[in-house]
Amino acid sequence: MTRTANFSRLLTALRCGEPDYVPLVELGIHPSIKSAFLGRPITCLMDEIDFAAAAGYDYVKLQPIINMNPANIKPKGEAASHKTAPSTDRVWASEHDGIIQSMEDFERYIWPKIEDISYSRFEQIAPLLPEGMKVIGQYGDIFTLVWEMMGFENFSMALFMDTALVEALFETIGSLIFSMYENMAEIDCVGALWFSDDIAYASGLMISPDALRQYLFPWIKKMGDVARAHDLPFMYHSDGVLWDVFDDLIAAGVNAIHPIEPKAMDILEVKKRVAGKLCVIGNIDLAYTLTRGTPEETAEEVKTRIRQIAPGGGYCLGSSNSVPEYVKPENFRAMVETCKTIGKYPINIA
Repeated sequence: MTRTANFSRLLTALRCGEPDYVPLVELGIHPSIKSAFLGRPITCLMDEIDFAAAAGYDYVKLQPIINMNPANIKPKGEAASHKTAPSTDRVWASEHDGIIQSMEDFERYIWPKIEDISYSRFEQIAPLLPEGMKVIGQYGDIFTLVWEMMGFENFSMALFMDTALVEALFETIGSLIFSMYENMAEIDCVGALWFSDDIAYASGLMISPDALRQYLFPWIKKMGDVARAHDLPFMYHSDGVLWDVFDDLIAAGVNAIHPIEPKAMDILEVKKRVAGKLCVIGNIDLAYTLTRGTPEETAEEVKTRIRQIAPGGGYCLGSSNSVPEYVKPENFRAMVETCKTIGKYPINIA
């Protein structure tokens, strides 16, 4: 089923309303999945637009281009890399030693400059977008980059023993990434802003709520203020259990929360907790349904989620994280096609 792009559909849902159809939203989709769906390789921005239009997305997501480590400095015991597919590396950050262990390391580190950040892809895509389609400007990982640069164990100790270093890293990285949101908000083709930064495991937050309130949430609020000043919805992604910080995210100006990881939170409880305050996005299971299940099982889960969560508005359908290369292409197709077929308001699914 073909569904014409209509960004106002997504805007309505992100602002907790009922649009004409339940929108489809993903933080990321692996190029191999896009290629399988479209029937040709994804090689340029026009291909990204064609995929979005064919699959039923009302937007193309773009990031600014920046090299956060221009000097290519390596930590002791370099991050492990495991080749999983052509042109695809999975990299795990060090839990122990990072690049920056002291204020001396911080002062020696060569940081990118704000003027080095490129927005060229936004400029290139603007004249190509069809009527009804917009760009979502996205970046992330203030918290993640801080702890990855230090190594998580060292970062955790520094929260108590070297707060000056923690503050310096959050200020430097936060300023760089915040500048992206100031600039993306000024770009005409951008219809929403999205910040992603994992702060939780399925068992709980990675650090205390108070530490997040001290170091990260002020930056999220700055981004939320920029989004509100430009009348743009502000979306946030984090895996894991977020019960303790939903109120903080709402206060920071977040309009939508993604991806409601099934093993971490019950989406029915999330919807009850945040109804009218946060749009909920995602939740189609990656642990089994999309990766090991069948198209029929995928379609059934999509129907269940739409029946449970979509009434009243404020829901966008998608995976419970992103769509990696190991998702079955036929299950991805079943997810988007089922949503387009049965996701029309008013919701009426037996």
